[in-house]
Amino acid sequence: MLNGNSITRERIAAMEPRIRPFVRHTPVLRVDMADFGRPPLGVDLKLECLQHSGSFKARGAFTNLLERPVPEAGVVAASGGNHGAAVAYAAMRLGHKATIFVPEVSPPAKLERIRGYGAELVVGGARYAEALAASEDFAESSGALQIHAFNQEETLVGQGTLGLEIETDLPELDTLLVAVGGGGLIGGIAAWFAGRIRIIAVEPEGAPTLHRAFEAGRPVDAPTEGIAADSLAPKRVGEMMFPIAEAFVERSILVSDDEIIAAQAALWDRVRIISEPGGAAAFAALLSGRYAPAAGERVAVLVCGANANPAKF
Repeated sequence: MLNGNSITRERIAAMEPRIRPFVRHTPVLRVDMADFGRPPLGVDLKLECLQHSGSFKARGAFTNLLERPVPEAGVVAASGGNHGAAVAYAAMRLGHKATIFVPEVSPPAKLERIRGYGAELVVGGARYAEALAASEDFAESSGALQIHAFNQEETLVGQGTLGLEIETDLPELDTLLVAVGGGGLIGGIAAWFAGRIRIIAVEPEGAPTLHRAFEAGRPVDAPTEGIAADSLAPKRVGEMMFPIAEAFVERSILVSDDEIIAAQAALWDRVRIISEPGGAAAFAALLSGRYAPAAGERVAVLVCGANANPAKF
């Protein structure tokens, strides 16, 4: 255990069969980087963008609802969009009420998903932090169960099941590139692998939350700007994930908005994969050359979200 948290391989392994009836085992697609104008290299894309609700977030949402008692008032979550959609979907499947708070930056595709799952949607505030504050006020006044997007043990454990699944799919993997916002995804995955593979964080230049935390030695406020601000721009990474990242994430790589846009377009043009900006950020590190694999290195990229409109690519 790290920092008193029980985000362990044993807990993740025990949780995986509990959420298995509710989540998809998403596919892996092997591509050649030569098809993207880069030197030849076989790369595995883990397509978690095909998960229920359009992102990996369904794993943490179901873990919360199955592990914690849900009151009559239901559940409440703050989100840039993906976490809210996942909580709304999980609540719908398990028969609970859901109230979701999102900032004004959230894109229409994500708002439509949340409403489509029957949740009460509240839009307000410029950024995630304001939606979070409003959701906390609602939880206190209503008694609803707060489900945090990343700074929650159950959320990290649920996202960790994706690490287990990746290892099952790719047992010879050397390196995994993972996009970072609040850090729930990379924290859970890193807890699962526990240093047995190289894990590289990828973040937008406009929202370098983990990058700044590594520099400071603790979670600190970072800018919350850029094209992926709806999914990769909380003020700071979670306190629970940071000791895991310090122990098991090799480093953070920053990519520009233009590089993220290019990665989105390339995934759609070459392999017909729809990815939102946050979902394409990890691939942007490889496509741009900011991460250069060594000869013979077995690399995988996590494509983690697809709540976007491909007509805008």
